[in-house]
Amino acid sequence: MTEAAAKRAMEIRVECYAGYRGEQEPRAFWLGERRITAVEILDRWMAPDHRYFKIRANDGHVYILRRDEVKGEWTLGAFTHAAAAGAANDAYSPRTGD
Repeated sequence: MTEAAAKRAMEIRVECYAGYRGEQEPRAFWLGERRITAVEILDRWMAPDHRYFKIRANDGHVYILRRDEVKGEWTLGAFTHAAAAGAANDAYSPRTGD
């Protein structure tokens, strides 16, 4: 798979909710034809040009979604299988450094 094809494979469609402050939060996202609902936002952090959301989804898995604030694009940053998700919640967080 070429680098461009791999990048396209990781791009996702995201449904968002904008709260009273106007900041968008992911409520669901699409991987191909599959719609995955965010059950809980476990963590969120910002980088200079990106926002990150660590979510637990309705399939039990944990995902990290990344929004490029300049391009307006969402990508899948990471995935943790449901069986390992409990351990992942105790793992290093780039936001806190813990």
